[in-house]
Amino acid sequence: MNATMTILRGALIGTAAAVAACSPLPDRVDTLEQARTTVRMLEQDPLAQEAAARELAAARDAIESADRAYEDKMPLEIVEHRAYVAERHARISEQRIAEAHAREELEQGEAERNRVLLEAREREAERNRELAAQNRELAEASRDEAQRNLALAEQSREEAERAQDLAAQERATAATLEEELAALQAEQTERGLVLTLSDVLFDTNESSLKAGAQITIDRLAAFLNEYPERRVLIEGHTDARGPDEYNIDLSERRAGAVRDALMNVGIDPNRIQTNGLGESYPIASNETMAGMQENRRVEIVISDEEGEFPGAAQRTASAAGRPGA
Repeated sequence: MNATMTILRGALIGTAAAVAACSPLPDRVDTLEQARTTVRMLEQDPLAQEAAARELAAARDAIESADRAYEDKMPLEIVEHRAYVAERHARISEQRIAEAHAREELEQGEAERNRVLLEAREREAERNRELAAQNRELAEASRDEAQRNLALAEQSREEAERAQDLAAQERATAATLEEELAALQAEQTERGLVLTLSDVLFDTNESSLKAGAQITIDRLAAFLNEYPERRVLIEGHTDARGPDEYNIDLSERRAGAVRDALMNVGIDPNRIQTNGLGESYPIASNETMAGMQENRRVEIVISDEEGEFPGAAQRTASAAGRPGA
């Protein structure tokens, strides 16, 4: 039996060799060369070893097997079949590599999308930080403004209180001034405040003050001490009896006597101005004893709170003539 099989195997080999010898191979097997070109092209791809190493190895093995068959002058059908197998492995490798590229592109796209999303989130976070910083600045500015408004309100309140206090002080001062002027019996005229001292404070044809005049002098001095910014203009007046020169001299001496009395109680002489007007400014008829007594007087003009006198306060002895009865 074994001998028979050996004889048959030998016969078949001989037959195949005879067939091979009778079937010459072409110079080029297109299927084999196409498979070889495809495998070489795929081997250049950077993802080849990662994605299709086994399939490419199988394709190369199939190509080598086809080359040996070609070299051994085996039938063309065997060479082409092995080349076909190599090409099929090459096509599978090509598909695997293409899938790897697709996955890589997908991953790259996903990475790019993630990068874009990350950049967008970072930009949004930066905008949020900027908005937060702006909000903090606005809050600080609002707080500062509120504090300034509070300080201004407090300042306004204090100023209002000071104004009220000042108004109260001014009212009190005005009331005190009115009381003191009433005590001095001063009158408000176009010449200012005028205090009149009648001739009962002087002896007839004399310029010396009587003892009773001191009460009036003390009241006037107290007033001037209370209001140190005020000054006084002291004017002496006489009736129409006697020569003009004598009357002017007498009126000047009487005005000087009042000045000296004020200086004796401490009033600064720089605050005192005197003027003798004689008979030039009568306030009653000189034809009667009562009228002449009214004309014999000393008028004290008190300045305003700035120490100024109205223009009408200044008089001269020649400004008016001697009136008739």
